[in-house]
Amino acid sequence: MEGGTTGTQVLQGTLILPDRLAPGGQVVIEGNRIVEVAGEGHYRPDTDYGNSYIAPGYLDLHVHGIAGSDVFGGQKALAHMSNRFAAHGVTGWLSSTVTESFDVLREATVAARDYMAGEHSGARILGTHLEGPFLDIAHKGMQNPACIIPPDIGFTHDLLDVSEGTVRRMSLAPEQAGADDVIQLLLDHDVYPSAAHTGATYEQMMHAVSLGIRQVTHCFNAMTPLHHRHPGVVGAAMLTDTLYTELIADGIHIHPAVMTLLIRVKGRERVMLVTDAMDATELPDGTYYLGEQQIFVHDGAARLADGTLASSTLTMDAAVRNVITMCGVSLVDAVYMASTTPAEAMGWPDRRGRIAAGLDADLVVLAADLTVVHTLVGGREFQPEPLAL
Repeated sequence: MEGGTTGTQVLQGTLILPDRLAPGGQVVIEGNRIVEVAGEGHYRPDTDYGNSYIAPGYLDLHVHGIAGSDVFGGQKALAHMSNRFAAHGVTGWLSSTVTESFDVLREATVAARDYMAGEHSGARILGTHLEGPFLDIAHKGMQNPACIIPPDIGFTHDLLDVSEGTVRRMSLAPEQAGADDVIQLLLDHDVYPSAAHTGATYEQMMHAVSLGIRQVTHCFNAMTPLHHRHPGVVGAAMLTDTLYTELIADGIHIHPAVMTLLIRVKGRERVMLVTDAMDATELPDGTYYLGEQQIFVHDGAARLADGTLASSTLTMDAAVRNVITMCGVSLVDAVYMASTTPAEAMGWPDRRGRIAAGLDADLVVLAADLTVVHTLVGGREFQPEPLAL
């Protein structure tokens, strides 16, 4: 086979594979799928990226906004966000809400559903992630306390119905009365429940695990901590092999030493890098809103007026660089946590998260300093819009 045949392209560079770096590796793409991964010189490349890295596209399972837009802004905002995420190497993301009224959540869910049904450039929306409203008010973090409610089957049913299968995750406090029934409903609809903003004891968290919870949202943040007599949600998360844990790797939400501890205990196979980013991401310090909550950004840290951390201004490419520089993680393992682990956690290993034959041709090309050079979504190189400040 010669490179450059109709419908086929061969990319060459240093491939970031799950188990190694492969200098001079080749990715053969037909249409929007990878059909072969070959060694150096096997085919004549259409595009030779030289010493640049070719990685699987990043997947962000928890992100609210970027560059002045958030998930409550409708179709135009979602398109803008998808564009900006792709500029940071993200090829797929979950449209993540915060705790709001049913009507607001319904509108955001419908917007994501309808956007997913169309053809767009940039990162793909792969579903909706509902963060709340079934949370513990004592661990609310930045969530709007006026909209936190007890777990409600009818509320959940209605959102699932209107989503038409596009709600993929729901973050909730599993110790709340009625949570067991909601967790079962979510699982029955192939939605992943995730423990978040929770005051659960270790025992309550392990009960939730027995019901089928397999994910923990922004581990360490807004949950019962690890204590030597009360292991809490964090203790359960660190000890339970079946639990995937989100990690906001900005060095603000969690001290780098604790980030390192989580990765060492859980391993790359159970730590998912996320951004939890808001609309202030890529923009100057100032005053912003996420939902109805006013947020103040100073030196890149987003907080409520009382100092509570509120979302982030992190990007996925920065998260990958951070776990390398702050935690001593290898490039292969850092990319694994940004791509492969999220895909495994969401049941997508046969579609995305690795460079392998049969998977979507969602790729990111990285310079030596791990900044993004190009992003390919479905085999098409994406050209980001310029950032307007």
